[in-house]
Amino acid sequence: MLKLALFFLVISLVAGLFGFGGIASASAGMAKILFFIAIVLFVVFLVVALLAGRAVMK
Repeated sequence: MLKLALFFLVISLVAGLFGFGGIASASAGMAKILFFIAIVLFVVFLVVALLAGRAVMK
């Protein structure tokens, strides 16, 4: 998912470089959304892993 966010970031930078403002802002928005989804998933899986580790230790 982070690769996809990086892909949209690169597209937005290239589109902005060539003057396509609408495409650049849309791609940057998609990259931002995917990045935050990846961060949320990381935190959720981290909490689940920590709770599962504690359950095994007991």
